[in-house]
Order: sequence, then structure tokens, then C-alpha cells
Amino acid sequence: MREFNGVAGQVDGGRLWRRLMQMAEIGAIPGNGVNRQALSEEDIAARELLIDWARRRGYAVAVDEAANLFVRRPGSEPDLPPVLTGSHMDSQPRGGRFDGIYGVIAGLEAIEALDDAGTATRRPIELVAWTNEEGSRFDPGCMGSMVFSGTAPLERFEDAVDTDGISFGRALSRTLGATPDLPRRRETIPPAAYVEAHIEQGPVLEAAEVTIGAVTGVQGSQRFVVEVDGATAHAGTTPVRGRRDALQAALRAVARLNETMADPNDVLRFTVGRFEVEPNSPNTVPSRVRFSIDLRHPDGWELDRRARRIPRVCENAALPCSVRISRTFDQRPVAFESGIVETIERSAAAIDQPSLRIPSGANHDAAFVAKVSPTAMIFIPCLRGVSHHESEYASPEDCAAGARVLAETVRTLADS
Repeated sequence: MREFNGVAGQVDGGRLWRRLMQMAEIGAIPGNGVNRQALSEEDIAARELLIDWARRRGYAVAVDEAANLFVRRPGSEPDLPPVLTGSHMDSQPRGGRFDGIYGVIAGLEAIEALDDAGTATRRPIELVAWTNEEGSRFDPGCMGSMVFSGTAPLERFEDAVDTDGISFGRALSRTLGATPDLPRRRETIPPAAYVEAHIEQGPVLEAAEVTIGAVTGVQGSQRFVVEVDGATAHAGTTPVRGRRDALQAALRAVARLNETMADPNDVLRFTVGRFEVEPNSPNTVPSRVRFSIDLRHPDGWELDRRARRIPRVCENAALPCSVRISRTFDQRPVAFESGIVETIERSAAAIDQPSLRIPSGANHDAAFVAKVSPTAMIFIPCLRGVSHHESEYASPEDCAAGARVLAETVRTLADS
């Protein structure tokens, strides 16, 4: 086994992997997947496990109004703004064992490696687990980092409901109530820097046979909810010609949108990921359909141009039904701090790990933290680029390598 010096040498890849697998037991589903929805019983259990690990090492733990969880390693100058690292603990309904949670566990491993190396830093270093990054239970995602960064007030999200009719505000209160002994943060101090470790969720690093991605930014993203209203009718007695079939209208709209969003360069990302049909009866003409649109592009102008076409396309295609469209999420393209990207590259080179500059196609909490703090991300490969799926996989070796680069990076930033 290869030996490393300094802080990187104190990263325990076995401990990191064991903790990842232990977390994967919380919300485990068949196929080695995870279903750990935001603010659910499983999310609460994952939080409690992280708190236990942190307290065993003597770290202070706190939570803010959005249930963002913070673990603090002190610095020699405790009043300096901290360096922040972390990610999220929630998953997709059929998610994998590494998305989000890897950055949390790697962050914990990084600060423990600093302690094990006997390395003090000027600035405190804080590990954060953000609330509801995925947005699969409560839409939109990244609620915790949006509140932290001042992008949106917490009140904006309190009435969002999941498919069971449970509000975000109710689930948030229950989650905060599950750890009543945690100190509550009342104010947000912008961190000196933020570094988020994550699996790539794409195939670029694996194809290039490079372990470390120094992430340069995040492409823009917009989300919409389209509601198509028709009229309920009997499937056996109502002539097709006279129907206002909301499902058929929605299908026409999606087909037309697919044509409108076609991109010969395959840069645009257009996805319809959720369909809800009412009354959802096999012998009744559907009266209402709600479906989601996820639109992404690295160029903000092109993203807006495509988004502006959505209302007219849907309205024309859905006739004689009516259409209502609401935009639920709008994240502009984000460029990360070049200095931190360079620090990541130097940290990788220090342990003889080649790195590759790479943009992020997926949205991350880092895109919102970047509004208030210099920010960048570290990617590691995932098998075949698969994510948001039970088969999602990152090797123990790559997970350890990413944690070593993270540890060296936060050490450098915390001494600046």
C-alpha cells in the first residue's frame, strides 16, 4: 500500500469506506441503493449517526433554522471566518450510496486527519450537511444552502408539500425536534472558503482515467411545473372527438417540447421527470395532469432563450385543454473561484494525483454558497458515470484519494 506524508497520510481510507457503508444501511433498498429522503426518519437517523461520530472526536455540533448541520474543528484564531466543507445526506428515491453523503464523510475524514497529524490551522474548519439538496421530496432542491446564502428566506419553502401532503415546515420542525440538545445558530457568518467533494455523476473522469476533477463551475438550471386542465369523462361513453383529455394534451406538449429542445451539439439538458395524473382511474378520461420540466445549459442566454419557448409550445400543443406554468427554480450558471480550483490542483499534485479541470453538469449546494464565499468542488469518478441509481459506485481507492486532496486543500485554505 502506498504511503503518504503529512495530512494526506493520516486519511484512513478504511475508516472512510466503513462509514460510507454504514450510512448506506440507513434507507437501504434492493440493489445496493438508498432511499433517504430529506427530513425523513432515515435522514434523522443519518444525522444522529454523524453527530455521534463528531462528538466522539470532541467536535462541537450545531444546527441552524433550516436544519443545516455543522461540525466545528477549532482554529488557533477562532474569530476568523471558517473554511467550510461538506455536502448533503438526502438521496433520490432510488439513489446510490455515494451521491452527497461522500462529501460529508470525506469532510469528516479530512478534519480527523488534521487532528491525527497534529496539524493546527489558523481558521476553524467546519463540516456541513445541507438540508434537502436533492429536491425529490420537497421541491426545489438546495433549500438549506439557499437559506444559508440568503438566496431565499426559509418562509418561502415552509408550505411546500410532499406526495403525502406533509409540508416542509412540518417535517423541518420534526427534524429539529429530534435533536433538541443541539445549539441553534441564529446568524450566518460567510465562510472564508467552501470546498465540496462529490462523485462526478458523469463519465468524463473515468474515460480520461483521471481520479481528481478540479471543478470550474456549475451550469445553469431552471425547473418548471406544468399543469394541464381538461375534463373528467366516462371512457366508454364519451366520444374521443369531444373529449378534453388532459393526459393526451400533456403528451402532445411533451412531444412538441422534445422537438423544440433538440440540440445537435447535445449540450442542452431537457428532462420531464415527474407525471401526476388525476383521477388516475383506468376507465376515466383524465381531468388534470401535472408534469415537471428540468432545463439546463452552461450558457445563461441560451438557457433563457429556450425557457421562454416553453409556455407557447405547451399552450398550443395542449388545446383544447388549458395550461398553467410556474417556474419553481432558477439557478444561473456559476463560475467557481479560480484560486481555489488551483489549490485543488496543487493539492492533487502534492500526492501525485493527476487532475482535470471539469465543469459540473449537475447542480450542487456549492452553486449557492458561491454567492457568499469563494467556492470550488472536487470530483472523483463514478462507475460508468451512473448516478441517481442503485448501481451508483465509486471505488474505495478513489474515495480515499478524493479525501486526501480535500484534506490538503482545506488545510491550505484554513492557514490563509
